[in-house]
Parts: sequence; structure tokens; C-alpha cells
Amino acid sequence: MQAVGYNGVEFVEFEQNLENPTGYDLLVEIKAVAINPIDVKVKSTITSAQDTPKILGYDACGVVLRIGEKVSLFKPGDEVFYAGDISRSGSNADQQLVDERIVGFKPKSLNFGESAAIPLTAITAWESIFHRLKVNSNDKGKTILLIGAAGGVGSMAIQFAKYVAGLNVIATASRDESRAWCKKMGADMVLEHHNLDQQFKKDNIPAPDFILCMGDTDDYFVTMADVIKPQGSICLLANATEKYDINILKSKSITLIWEMMFTRSMYQTQDILKQHEILNEVSSLIDNKKIVTTITSSLSPINAQTIAKAHNAIEDGSVIGKLVITN
Repeated sequence: MQAVGYNGVEFVEFEQNLENPTGYDLLVEIKAVAINPIDVKVKSTITSAQDTPKILGYDACGVVLRIGEKVSLFKPGDEVFYAGDISRSGSNADQQLVDERIVGFKPKSLNFGESAAIPLTAITAWESIFHRLKVNSNDKGKTILLIGAAGGVGSMAIQFAKYVAGLNVIATASRDESRAWCKKMGADMVLEHHNLDQQFKKDNIPAPDFILCMGDTDDYFVTMADVIKPQGSICLLANATEKYDINILKSKSITLIWEMMFTRSMYQTQDILKQHEILNEVSSLIDNKKIVTTITSSLSPINAQTIAKAHNAIEDGSVIGKLVITN
């Protein structure tokens, strides 16, 4: 089977040998993939020549070809979408093995490319809002601040916060087009990325009950502690490189938590099936026109050239929403 991998210098096409699926694994024929910032981050860790190129890709949509003996959720021929497991080979290939418990049924109302734009960002946003920040039905009408909201995760987070949780959504964005995108996704207010504390004070904006930071933690840690409502909650996605005095969170009794989308698959947690459930719920929300796909651009086919081009777009920060590659 053909795959595209990074050999430490460039993306190359090569033949990979996949065994028949066993256990909970599905063998999926890949129809479309999406490129995310995590692809770029993993690629940056490959600093020496690789005998076997590293297959990246953490968003996929395709058709089940074969199933392992423990599989009970899917059958051959099912159309599926998923983000996968960062500790295994990625989706930039003709075929991929993936655990059924982190796979969902593809939305019936979308094509493969539109569906491939969704899984990683949807799971990340859903887990951040409902599993980490623990937003529930009693929080309807409260306010969430989404920092860096024009990207893939932010695009889904705006929709979940607004249309599923019923929150008042304050997003941050910098360019005119990214601000317009946030409004299109459902944000009630869009602020400039920088000097957030000053904007809250100047415009007398109510303090947010929740903050989901999709930007650089180092840029916002102190600001978040300043603007958050007492007894509020902050969820971080990006690694921090600086050391912080977490005592600044004490006087307000702030909850600080991290979200890592791959935790459940990497550690085979007891609730790993949650990701299957999340994707099915998101698929239903899309088919019922409650939320929309966040695809904004598409390339074709899945090969070394298009994947390299997609990585360049992610690296230069020009992508709003999601970029997909279809076969």
C-alpha cells in the first residue's frame, strides 16, 4: 500500500506493509485527510534521517475494508471518520489500521473531504468544553472566552459552546477575515488577540466563566488569570515553555486543566470509547444542521507534493478553518 512519510528532510512516497486487522482494529481505505498544527509539531521533532519515513496525518475519512475479531461497532463497507492515535502510523496513506473505539460514522450529509476536516478538532473542542471545563446544562447563559478561535479547534469550539452548550461566546482573532470567520461560526463578540485585559476593562466586558486557550500559553497565562471570573476554569492546549507562579490563580480559586486529544488512545483509558461517542454525536449534529463542517480549502490527491504544500500553509499561519486533501 502506498504511503507518504517524512524522512527527516522531505516528504516521500513509499510502500508500507500492513497486516490484517486484529483485536479492535479496523483496516480503513483512506478517501480524505486533513492537516493540522499537530502534524507540523510532530514533523519538527524528526531531526535526523529516518530509515522508515514517519507517516503523519491525524484526521481521516474513509471506508472500512476489514475488521479485527473483537470489532463490534463497524462492518466492512461502513463510511467512517476519526483522528487516530499519535503513537501509531498516521493517515497519510492509502490504508490505515485504527482502533474502532476512537472511530465514528461519517456524517451522511457530507462528502469525504468535508468530513475529514472534523474529527481532531471536534474531539479536542468537545473534550475541552464538556470533559475538561465540565460545562453542563446548568451553565447555559454563562460566558466562555476562546483565545485563537479562527483555527480548526476554535471553529468547532465556537459552535459547540454556542449551539450545544448555550454559552455566550467571546472569541479572539487578529485579521479581518479571521474575525469574520469567527462571527460566521457563531461568536457573539470578537476581540483582538493582544491586550485582552485592557479590552475587557475599556469596554466593560463581563469576566468569562470559562477560558479555552488555543493560542500560545506563554502569551496569555498572566492575562487569563487577570480576566477570568472568580471560581472560573481555564483549559490549555499548547505547551508552556516558561515557568509560572500558579499562586496567581489562588485568590480567585481558579481551576486550571489541560486537554490532550490523544490521551485516551495513547493510554488506552477505560473510557476510550468516549471518542467514538463524541464523533457519532458530532455526526448527528451535522446531519441535523446544528453545526457545520469547517473546511475552507482543499487539495488533491494525497501525495508528497500536496502534503508538503499543506504543511507550508499551516506553518505560515495562513489557514482559517481546515485544509483537507482528497483522493
